[in-house]
Amino acid sequence: MNIGKIDLAPPFALAPMAGMTDTAFRRLVKRKGGCGLVVTEMVSSDGLVRGIDRTLEYAEYTEEERPVSIQIFGGDPVKMADAAQIVEGMGADIVDVNMGCPVPKISKHNAGCSLMREPEHAQAVVAAMVKAVKIPVTVKMRAGWDDQAINAPALASRMEEAGASAIAVHGRTAAQSYSGFSDWDLIGRVATGVGIPVFGSGDCVEPSQIVQRLNGGPVSGVLVGRGALRNPWIFEQAAALRRGEPARPIAPAERARFLLEYIELLLQERNGEAAGFRHVAPGQPAPEPRPARGHDRWVINKLRALNSWYTKGIDNGSHLRVAVNAAESIAQLRALIVEFFETGAIAGRAAHCVPPPQPSLR
Repeated sequence: MNIGKIDLAPPFALAPMAGMTDTAFRRLVKRKGGCGLVVTEMVSSDGLVRGIDRTLEYAEYTEEERPVSIQIFGGDPVKMADAAQIVEGMGADIVDVNMGCPVPKISKHNAGCSLMREPEHAQAVVAAMVKAVKIPVTVKMRAGWDDQAINAPALASRMEEAGASAIAVHGRTAAQSYSGFSDWDLIGRVATGVGIPVFGSGDCVEPSQIVQRLNGGPVSGVLVGRGALRNPWIFEQAAALRRGEPARPIAPAERARFLLEYIELLLQERNGEAAGFRHVAPGQPAPEPRPARGHDRWVINKLRALNSWYTKGIDNGSHLRVAVNAAESIAQLRALIVEFFETGAIAGRAAHCVPPPQPSLR
């Protein structure tokens, strides 16, 4: 699968998830293998243009994450084009447009999924960005705004006309948020209706589902979100299945190491020790150093957020969630992780061994 001149092998991508897919998590997922593309958390086009430090943090990435796509949101064609140029100047491989976020604080500002309600305007936004940069411009959308306004196939055609190099479709509407099931039949109609690559997204929480979706339909790739939060090895396992090999089971000690490494990467980032960050375009001033206070609380909060997904399907996973939520220090956090995973608390079972009820793979 190619996006422009960028070869994605395997054609599996880590979806952007606000507050979750930070650079530390993305790096760890890439190290496991099987992930052809990572996408940053969504970044405000207005914040990029204004040079707001917090916005630049969201756009941070390292060389080991490549190929990397920086996702931006906004509704002003001029600002989105300017932001795309900043993303290009930062060295990103791809700039992605968020047309899928259903959160009101985003969509009420003519951004996110609300752009799907104004197809002509959405097309103008993408056309302006394509004209402004040389790197590929891609679009992430949903099925539509609600059941009465499912327009992904028609909008995808407009995006192709505007010059988009690829499209990702989550098969739920904005009104659904994450309830119900992703409509992969609709995703298939989008893929057959355009001549550019289409990623399908939604309800792929097992490695076998990723392979089934790729092999059983017209999509060019699969975008995985919550499934990777539960099981960061899902791409490695899906790649193995695609090669005809069994998916490698993940031992409890390895699951513990992932969380411990995540803590270390977060601490390095907060302490300014991480090397190789790409977050400033040439000619822009570097952001101010981050404040030294509050590192422990910030890391603990990050672990709390990830752990709500990471422990799903694990025996007694709720016990670890409760313990982490009550942790008051990094040392306590490390001890809890080691105690839970490395002392046999889950009896050697990997998280992906207990799948939730699955939708039909029609």
